[in-house]
Amino acid sequence: MTKRLLIVEDSELNRELLVQIFEDGFEIALASDGETAVEIASSEQPDLVLMDIGLPRMDGLEAARAIRARDAEIPIIAVSASVMPGDRQRAIEAGSNEFVAKPIDHPRLVEMVDRLLEGR
Repeated sequence: MTKRLLIVEDSELNRELLVQIFEDGFEIALASDGETAVEIASSEQPDLVLMDIGLPRMDGLEAARAIRARDAEIPIIAVSASVMPGDRQRAIEAGSNEFVAKPIDHPRLVEMVDRLLEGR
């Protein structure tokens, strides 16, 4: 059965890059803001969420908290261009399982996704 991946990214270029990385192995849903991400996560129940932190309408931390409140098991990987001290910790506290800085290390991200989906 094909796994479902929700990619939440407001930058079209970054969204397309993430789709290219994962399109062969996943059914992909897309959101460009946090509110839409929460709605899609609720209705489509993806197997994993890649969540940009800097999003319009509802930031990625708030969206991760909302998704986590509805589904305690879904893996969430926070993706952010902001790598200031404490950013990773804030993402983890909001419910993310992992944190990846931009520019994205593709092999590392794929390894994270595979590891988080093991046994799901």
